[in-house]
Amino acid sequence: MTTPCGWRVSTEPGLFIGLMSGTSLDGVDGVLLESAPGTPPRVLAHAARAFPTGLRAEFFALNTADFDELHRSALAAQQLADLYAEVVATLLRDSGVSAASVRAIGAHGQTVRHRPDLGYTAQINAPALLAERCGIAVVADFRSRDVAAGGQGAPLVPAFHRAVFAVAGADVAILNLGGFANLSLLFADGRTLGFDTGPGNALLDHWAQRHLGHPYDAQGAWAAGGAVRADLLTQFLADPYFSRVAPKSTGRDDFHPAWLERHLSAHAAQASPQDVQATLAALTAHSVAEALRRAMPAVCELVICGGGARNTDLLSRLQQALPGVTCRPSDHSGIPAEQVEAAAFAWLAQQTLLGLPSNLPAVTGAAGPRVLGAVYPA
Repeated sequence: MTTPCGWRVSTEPGLFIGLMSGTSLDGVDGVLLESAPGTPPRVLAHAARAFPTGLRAEFFALNTADFDELHRSALAAQQLADLYAEVVATLLRDSGVSAASVRAIGAHGQTVRHRPDLGYTAQINAPALLAERCGIAVVADFRSRDVAAGGQGAPLVPAFHRAVFAVAGADVAILNLGGFANLSLLFADGRTLGFDTGPGNALLDHWAQRHLGHPYDAQGAWAAGGAVRADLLTQFLADPYFSRVAPKSTGRDDFHPAWLERHLSAHAAQASPQDVQATLAALTAHSVAEALRRAMPAVCELVICGGGARNTDLLSRLQQALPGVTCRPSDHSGIPAEQVEAAAFAWLAQQTLLGLPSNLPAVTGAAGPRVLGAVYPA
């Protein structure tokens, strides 16, 4: 088959690797995906690596303006490529698959700025170096073409979610609970919509690191023991982002530690750190539930993926906020929660090689369908 871009590709099942390091900044997830156009993709292997402490701290620092950013970003990109290459090597070893059998790696990179309002989004990545390390073609820079076409550049996963999670005759929503939360809305009539709802784990993780000395609140146990401060929650929800209509996307440029501190300044004497954690958990659950009720009133199932799917307290709050809706991790639908986003970028890499558009203008607001990503041949 010859694609619209002039490439000759096979429509037989192929192997693709997806690599995702998300806004939670906890590390890299990778999957080996078997995929062919028109058939449900299948995960064959999964591997993960935590970020070294220094690299994680550097990514946090690069989210804000600082000294010598270009040089530091280049060095961080090289370190990330090395970590990505380790994950790829593990996937190949564990699956018994050769590098020559893999058609491409979809490597998202690490988002450090996301400003579609200013016409750009920035992911730290070194795809040329990764292609050299692995001997496999790499597809990267997925978001910038959608932004160039006037879109938000996010979320990009709803098309993949429809391919994997759609249920005939039912309105189903997919919630990715990473550092930030985004919804994919799979309507029974075939429409697909999606948008970022607001903070997911990012502020929760920041507060847990600050007060517990841990990178996250395991299973939300600390938050579960706190009391939600209604006045503080109301103040959080007054942020203009929550009332904006889609298409919309967000990240650490909007919701960051300084944002939290501004809101806490009037409540610091009254709210204990544990109550703040409980209120941040309520913020995530409430903002997701309200957005879902408005956008998909007939929703029957909420499939949850991302690291937040393992937060027992957060899932409980979501279920309480959405009575009558079945809320459950994506494991029940065939792909474990922590593998979904990496699988999505493997699928997006396939779309790129096929010369097929993979953004949804109804989701991102782009001027039209676009082939996403840049290809770095092996």
